[in-house]
Amino acid sequence: MKSRKLFKLGFIMLSLMLVLAACGKAKEPEGGGNASDAPGGEAKTLEAIKKRDKLVVGVKYDTNLFGLKDPGTGQVNGFDIDIAKAIAKKLLGDENKIELKEVTSKTRIPMLNKGDIDAIIATMTISEERKKEVDFTDVYFKAGQSLLVKKGSPIKSIDDVKGKKGIKVLAVKGSTSAKNIREKAPDAQVLEFENYQEAFTALKSGKGEALTTDNAILFGMMKQDANYEVVGGTFTDEPYGIAIRKGDAEFVKAVNDTLKEMKDSGEYAKIHEKWIGEKPAQ
Repeated sequence: MKSRKLFKLGFIMLSLMLVLAACGKAKEPEGGGNASDAPGGEAKTLEAIKKRDKLVVGVKYDTNLFGLKDPGTGQVNGFDIDIAKAIAKKLLGDENKIELKEVTSKTRIPMLNKGDIDAIIATMTISEERKKEVDFTDVYFKAGQSLLVKKGSPIKSIDDVKGKKGIKVLAVKGSTSAKNIREKAPDAQVLEFENYQEAFTALKSGKGEALTTDNAILFGMMKQDANYEVVGGTFTDEPYGIAIRKGDAEFVKAVNDTLKEMKDSGEYAKIHEKWIGEKPAQ
């Protein structure tokens, strides 16, 4: 009788151990899965790019000189596009193994962090605030914030906007420019638009006295319409970086290595001169 009770007790304990072991295995994927799939795990972007044999990059479609879509051909061209193609060539051996997806200042970080794109190459200023959400490569372009006005405007510099209530300055949503102009000229009324073309159209229709963003972007607008000019030099430093998902040190290094090779070989200087009209400052 006693031996039967011991046998039953042993059977129950063995069954309980098997159930606990099974539960442990069922939960294992939450913490032991692929690092790129786990929340907070290190992304494996480079591996994914090579597996699909294509680099997916978020770029602007509305920014002359950097990323502008031709409505006739559907092609997107510019400084940022050429940088993206050079990276694709380095990683995959062919600059055409690339897919360009349109981003705006507002949508680019969410698209990157959702995995819709591998990187952002879209006139994106490196800032401490943005570093909380993404990682950046080394600086690939040096810009500075300025003002675009209609020729003959009394506004000649940021000093003509400071301390004057009622002046309307146009900017783009999600940009550092909107934040900077509020700090530099708190009395100005800042109107924000979805993208640069909308902001420029608003300036031309008289909805504001000036448009502010990085000087390189404003030069592109000035090239589109000679009735407008960039005034007053720059009043901020805006170093552009390529944004990559946070924690992906391997991919950051791969892109930095490519940028260095481009600068050492003179390829970067050729792209800079092609789009900006001059070689980069040393």
